[in-house]
Amino acid sequence: MRRPTFIAEQSGNPSGLLGRIIAWIMAYETSAQNDAACRALCLEKTDRVLEVGFGHGRTIEKIARATPDGFVAGVDHSREMLRAASERCAALVAANRVELSCCDSRALPYPDRHFGKALAVHTLYFWPNALDQLRELARVLRPGGFLVAGFRPKDDPACRDFPETVYAFYGRDQVRGLLEEAGFTDVDFPSESLSFVLARGRRAM
Repeated sequence: MRRPTFIAEQSGNPSGLLGRIIAWIMAYETSAQNDAACRALCLEKTDRVLEVGFGHGRTIEKIARATPDGFVAGVDHSREMLRAASERCAALVAANRVELSCCDSRALPYPDRHFGKALAVHTLYFWPNALDQLRELARVLRPGGFLVAGFRPKDDPACRDFPETVYAFYGRDQVRGLLEEAGFTDVDFPSESLSFVLARGRRAM
């Protein structure tokens, strides 16, 4: 069944009560996928990690538990999600373990080489120019650090149910090419299925 445009738009930028409801549904539906993305990051206690599109904040919370001597930052362009995630992660924010921001991921509020690892799950479709976002992620990663991106691949028949005015789907080879053009090397796919793919790239030295 084709997803209504207004629901698709809420998935990309949740707002109001409907946005909160959709975020709660997404947290349930994507739980295993976000967990797989965290495993692909190979988290260590001292890692500095950035999540783009933190949404409900569950994954931020999980990463913070896995990096007790590190630092976790998250950016999202939805003010509703900033409020929801800030409530969920209030103790971590108060302890300066987590920092959450509402901003455009094409202009991240961090200096060059600030993080060792980054992830973005189900955000690729909503970026106006994916290469711009990936280059910005490469900028804030230290050389040798890596990015994990999770996405529904273009060849999944279910993509036809999502309005093209909101979603831009990519194939595996397209994502590999974008990552390499943005400055990532050693691109691999640690997890693949018909409906969800994890792509991982290392920031060039």
